[in-house]
Amino acid sequence: MALKPGKQMIVRIVAVMLVMVIALVGVSGYSLVNIMIVNGEKYQNDASEQQLYDSLITAPRGDIYDRNMQVLAKSTTAWTVYITPNGIKKLKDAEKQELVKKTIAENLSEILGLDYETVYGYTEKNSYYVIVKKKIEKTLCDKVREFLASEKYEDLELVKYVGLDETTKRYYPSDSLASVVLGFVGSDDQGLAGLESYYDNELTGIAGRVVAAKSAAGTDMPLTYERVEEATKGKSLVLTLDSYIQYTAEKYLEAAIEENKVAERGAAVVMNVKTGAVLAMAVKGDFNPNDPFTLSESDQKLVDAIENEDEKSTLKTELLNRQWRNKAVSDTYEPGSVFKVITAAIALEENLVSGNSTFYCNGSATVAGQGYHCHKRTGHGTQTLAQAVSNSCNPAFITIGQLVGVGSFSKYFKAFGFGEKTGIDLPGEANSTYHSEQSMGPVELASSSFGQTFNVTPVQMLAAVAACVNGGYLVTPHLVEKMLDADGKVVTTTDEGYKRQVISESTSATLRELMEYVAENGAKNALVSGYNVGAKTGTSQKVSKIQQTGDTYLYIGSCISVAPIDDPEIAVLVMLDEPKGDKYYGGVISAPVNSKIMTDVLPYLGYEPSYTDEELANLTVTVPETVGSTVSEAKSKISSVDLKYQVVGDGETVIRQLPEAGNQVLSGGVVILYAGETENKTVTVPELTGLTANEANTVAASSGINIEFSGLSSAAGLKSYKQSIEQGTEVEAGTIVTVYFRDDSAVDG
Repeated sequence: MALKPGKQMIVRIVAVMLVMVIALVGVSGYSLVNIMIVNGEKYQNDASEQQLYDSLITAPRGDIYDRNMQVLAKSTTAWTVYITPNGIKKLKDAEKQELVKKTIAENLSEILGLDYETVYGYTEKNSYYVIVKKKIEKTLCDKVREFLASEKYEDLELVKYVGLDETTKRYYPSDSLASVVLGFVGSDDQGLAGLESYYDNELTGIAGRVVAAKSAAGTDMPLTYERVEEATKGKSLVLTLDSYIQYTAEKYLEAAIEENKVAERGAAVVMNVKTGAVLAMAVKGDFNPNDPFTLSESDQKLVDAIENEDEKSTLKTELLNRQWRNKAVSDTYEPGSVFKVITAAIALEENLVSGNSTFYCNGSATVAGQGYHCHKRTGHGTQTLAQAVSNSCNPAFITIGQLVGVGSFSKYFKAFGFGEKTGIDLPGEANSTYHSEQSMGPVELASSSFGQTFNVTPVQMLAAVAACVNGGYLVTPHLVEKMLDADGKVVTTTDEGYKRQVISESTSATLRELMEYVAENGAKNALVSGYNVGAKTGTSQKVSKIQQTGDTYLYIGSCISVAPIDDPEIAVLVMLDEPKGDKYYGGVISAPVNSKIMTDVLPYLGYEPSYTDEELANLTVTVPETVGSTVSEAKSKISSVDLKYQVVGDGETVIRQLPEAGNQVLSGGVVILYAGETENKTVTVPELTGLTANEANTVAASSGINIEFSGLSSAAGLKSYKQSIEQGTEVEAGTIVTVYFRDDSAVDG
């Protein structure tokens, strides 16, 4: 039955609508499949990029401590300033958008010390996150926060466009102390030199991250998704270094470099001969790791004097690398006569010589047609082994070297560690350069036997001498004692076992006797009052550089001393590269530095002195505290420690004294006691050079000043060569003047 026309129309309409619905569902379904399944991952990532803020949390770098847990390097909180340019672009008001850009650029450039145009350029970038400045400290961070919270800019809502990310910054509390050992880090906290570089993987922590929802403006949205993965701090290092010993070594090394006009820096290393633990490693000139890319004033003047920008940049790079370079580890030198200890060790171990052997020196020696001179051109005549070492006699050691022969010399040379790196835990360690057994003939053997024509590093030389005196064991010099995890628990400890035994205990005992004899008779400037030490000095010419430059006055003076010599534990090496003063022998310029370091270090480490009667006569005493005491009480205190006193003023109570309490002055010195208000008493400093210790003491006492002695003050007939305050200077009565003594006759062959 046919439908009525009206109903037919309704059916048609319904059919069309049904087709349209089916088509619409089909299209929508296709689109959903395409969006959710086919391209779902892509759209999800795009949405995440627009809606999620993913920020790394910088992991604190591990700390570095000295052996007494004094902090040498640590990571402190810092902040990175960033802006969100795309957020600024969302502002519909063009005038407000420009005002926000200018306000941000003006204020951040002023607060952070940046160029206005640079910061303004950051505001125009197409990005949600642009770093303005990394790692600012709290003072600057507070200023940025103050700017963002200022009522003056309240309508601009600047917190939507400027942010602060918390991060870390490396800090070295002791500035330049041990800088070439510690090294420094780059802008991203990566280790670039020293221990910071060598242990970079261990010191570097595991970064955390924050993933949070953000608005279209790029700012965090409240009460929305956030996931935080906490950062893990890196491992911390506990060093073998002792800050006091390090400071002592640097202080005396720096003074010696200045006094002797040393052109190519110097190094001083203090090491435990039984374990290889490095207690100090000083190199001057060095740098401040808090500001490692700044040159010293003198080096900067050299750079500023150059007009060509390329040459200027090249020189600056060279000078920066020079100040970062660890001379004790990365540079080699000819050791000179210090090496004679090694040659003697080989000959003794092979039973080729003994303490009873004698050697004749007429002032020269010839080997295979090659002539060699002794430093004493008239010769030493007949001498024992101990005398030959003390005299630093080249002809005697040429004879000993020829007895040893090429094969044994090469074998022991390598056994003492000169054919390999020491393995010290520092980057850039150099290796020795030497004559191989195949290339070594009688001439090369002759020169090598007294420490020339080959190169070693200072740490190699120190480790070899340590083996000579510690019973014959080669140790590995090292700087890290242990590592700690983020909770402070020990996770690793350094193995301080020895590599191998090179010589016997009996040979080592003989070498200790030889080195003690040398200190008492040859290297006298290395002696330490109250302690028995052993020493050997050396002086070598820089032959290759002489050939390049034609400058014949190019020397390296060095000294190695060990103490206490009957059971050695501490060894000190000092080397000064290219002294330009009037002295260059290691026995004259380096040995006094060894003595000063040992003088301070041995009692600090708990070694008790034992003085001879002559040393006791020249001992210093500690000035007692008298301020606040009655004059009568003060006189009694001063007299009780074998000091004299002078009272200035007519008061009943001491209001000031000179020298102040705690100072060390020579026994019999004078303390000025000021009683009541009065003018300071002044005296004129007398001439104190060219005098024996007794003469200097007498002159000082009669002049109303105190003196302290530095160096060989007790040596018979030795005269002073320098005083700390010049003659004729007006000083307050009781002032302490240091008078320096040394044996200028010391030579190193």
